[in-house]
Amino acid sequence: MSDILTQNDLMPGQLLARGVCRHLYSYDFVSVEEFVPTSGRRVDVMGLGPKGEIWIIECKSSRADLQSDKKWQGYLEWCDRFFWAVDSGFPADLLPDDTGLIIADGYGAEIIRMGPQVKLAPARRKVLLQKFARHAALRALAARDSGFTRPF
Repeated sequence: MSDILTQNDLMPGQLLARGVCRHLYSYDFVSVEEFVPTSGRRVDVMGLGPKGEIWIIECKSSRADLQSDKKWQGYLEWCDRFFWAVDSGFPADLLPDDTGLIIADGYGAEIIRMGPQVKLAPARRKVLLQKFARHAALRALAARDSGFTRPF
């Protein structure tokens, strides 16, 4: 049996995340999904740019999904830029104007509005880069070794 997920296996937010990750790569960003920058926080997508810039993207598949998110402002201190990713039918006027906006689907995305840049402190950036590397390495190990017990 294959461990590869198909389009039909993914939830709407996961489809948005996949399109976002594909688009970020066109900017030479690598990304991980469901990343935990600190205890009690889990972001949908964290992107790491070629110069060490860190972007967080929260994927919202519906109005209810957005309205139930009470933690998003706590993510701002963990990135250089923050974005929402939504599909083309999402009422984007519900999203704060001082955040980035990405329109996405399961195959790609487009940055509509760049989020403001707020540089992370060097010590926090170092911690995040180390966590990002470990997270990505553990995901790669789990993907190639079906007997590996996932710690996340």
